[in-house]
Amino acid sequence: MISNAERTLAQMGLELPPDWTPRGQFLPFRRDGTTVYLSGQICEWGGEVTHGGPVLDTPDGIKTARDAARICALNLLYRLREACDGNLDRVDVILRLGGFVNCASGFGQSPAVINGATELFVKLFGENGWHARTAVGVCGLPGNAMVEIDAIVRLKR
Repeated sequence: MISNAERTLAQMGLELPPDWTPRGQFLPFRRDGTTVYLSGQICEWGGEVTHGGPVLDTPDGIKTARDAARICALNLLYRLREACDGNLDRVDVILRLGGFVNCASGFGQSPAVINGATELFVKLFGENGWHARTAVGVCGLPGNAMVEIDAIVRLKR
């Protein structure tokens, strides 16, 4: 069954990634009632990092990092679909995103980078895509990825 959310993604010219093996020993998500805690997802596609860090502090560098954040969001949606028993239409609201940007000391554009994920969730879920958020610069991420994002989501009852 294709959800309305996946149809909307297709209309946006986007698709969910193919399955991949996590890089560490952890669960991709944990459900507690209607709350889903999604483990951090890096910007990888089919198990390969798409954007290596650190992000460059230039307009093109920020755009590239925003694209990386969007890929992280697609990976989160893939795992969220698993948590929703295959139906993303069960998503009620995106509660929180935690964003991590692989960057040099002094980089001040982490919020602009994580906007790449925020904008995707808002386009996909409307008002229910808005969320609380952090955007933190770090000196390294798994696979030297440029961006990693985790999330907390509430499902419909």
